[in-house]
Amino acid sequence: MTIWPPKREELSRPAYHSLAQRLVQAIDAGEVPAGTRLPTHRALAFDLGLSVQTVSRAYEELARLGVITAAVGRGSFVMAGTSDARLPWQRPHRGEDLIDCSLLVPVTGDRHADAATRLFRDLADNLPHDALFSFRPNAALQDHRRIALSWLEKCGLVVDSERVLPTNGNTSAMTVALMSAAKPGDLILAEELGHHTLPSLTSALGLKLSGLPMDKQGILPQAIDRACENGPVAAVLVQPAGVGPAAAVMGLERRKQVIEVARKHDIWIVENDSWGPLDPTRLAPLAAMAPERVFYFTGLSKCVLPGLRMAWLVAPASKVSAVRNRHLVTNWMASPLIAESASRWIKNGTAGDLLDWQRAQLKRRNQIAARVLEGLEFSANPYGLHVWLPLLGTWEEHDFVALARHDGIAVAGGSHFTTNGPLRTPAVRICLGGGTEADLEHALKVISRLIRSPAEPAVLEI
Repeated sequence: MTIWPPKREELSRPAYHSLAQRLVQAIDAGEVPAGTRLPTHRALAFDLGLSVQTVSRAYEELARLGVITAAVGRGSFVMAGTSDARLPWQRPHRGEDLIDCSLLVPVTGDRHADAATRLFRDLADNLPHDALFSFRPNAALQDHRRIALSWLEKCGLVVDSERVLPTNGNTSAMTVALMSAAKPGDLILAEELGHHTLPSLTSALGLKLSGLPMDKQGILPQAIDRACENGPVAAVLVQPAGVGPAAAVMGLERRKQVIEVARKHDIWIVENDSWGPLDPTRLAPLAAMAPERVFYFTGLSKCVLPGLRMAWLVAPASKVSAVRNRHLVTNWMASPLIAESASRWIKNGTAGDLLDWQRAQLKRRNQIAARVLEGLEFSANPYGLHVWLPLLGTWEEHDFVALARHDGIAVAGGSHFTTNGPLRTPAVRICLGGGTEADLEHALKVISRLIRSPAEPAVLEI
C-alpha cells in the first residue's frame, strides 16, 4: 500500500497535521524522492476533499520544518536530505535571530569548558590502555561500573555493580531495556505523553505501543490494570521523576500502586530517570522499591554535560544476562573513553560540583518562569529543564508555534510527544536551559503575551 497521496479517510484530526505527517512518512519510505514537485494547494484539496486552507497549513508546516520548499510561480518541491518533521525541536534558518526554547538542554557555561579542558589534559598524561585498546567490555568497564555506584546512590539507588550496564546515553539504555523486557509483537504501555522517540523506537523493535491516560502524577494505575486485563502486556514505561514532557512527578502512594499492578499482572517496568539527581527533593526510584521487575536508567548528558553521553542501565537480577547480550548485539560496549571521562569526574567530584551548579541555575530559571507565567496553568519541576504549557481558549498548536517563531521564539509543539493519538488539550513544551537568563525571560514574556491574547491564524511566507 502506498503512503502518498493519502486517501481522505486515512487522515486523522487535525487534518493539516495528519496530511503533513503522511508526506513525511512517504519521504522517509522513499516513495517521494527529493526534488519531487508537489500538487498545488487547490489541486490536492480537490483530490482529497479538503479545504484549500487545510492543505495550505500542511504545506506551511512542512516548509517551516525544512521538508519542502516553495517559490511563487514555480510550486512546492521536496527538499534533499532526510526530514526531521517528527522532532520536537526547531532548526534555526541561516541568519535567523531565534531564542531556542524547543531543544531540551541543560544550562552550560565556561565552567564546563574549563572542566573539560582539565579533564582532557589529565587523560593525555595518564590514560589506561584498556580505554584505548580493549574490545572486551568487562575488562574496560569493570572499574567504571564500581565508580558509577556512587552516582546511582545520588539517584536513591543502592545496587550490586553486576546489575549495572554502562551505555552510550539514555536512548541506548532505553533501547536495550525494551529489547530485554519484550519480544517482537509484544505490547508496551506508556504514558500518553512520553519521549518523542518512543513510537519510532517501539515500531523499529517490532513492539506494539499503547499510550494510557495520565494525571498530574503521571500514568494512572487503573489504566494499566485495565490494559492488562484486556490482553497480554509485556512492560510499562514510566517517568516518575518528572522528566516527561508533562513534568508529572509521581508521589509515593502512586509509585506503590503502579508496582502493585505490575506485580499483579507480572509485567516489567521500565523506569526513565534520564535527568538523574537534578531534583534534590526527589523520592527513591521505583527500582529501589521493586528491584526484581524494574529496568532503570539514568545518565549524565542532561544534568552534567551534553557531550558526556554516558548512562547506566540497572537490570533486575534475573535479566542481567539478557541485558548484556542485547547490548552486545546493538552497541557491543559503551565507549571506554567516555566511560573513563565520566569515572574521573565522578571520582574527583567534578560531576557533583557541576550537578550542584546546574541545580542552582535551573532553580533560578524556574523561578523566572513561575513569575512571568503567573496566572497561567502550567506544569514544571522546581529544578526541571522545561515547562509544559496548555494553550488557552481557541489557540491551536500550529498557530501558536508559528507565531512564537515569528516573534523570534522557538518552542516545541506538544503533539510531538503523544503516544496515543492527538492531544486532548493543545500545549507546548518550553525548555529553560538554552541561552542566558535574560534571553529566557524575554522569551517567556513573548509566550505569555501570545497565550493571553486572542488566537489568530498564523500567516507564513513560504
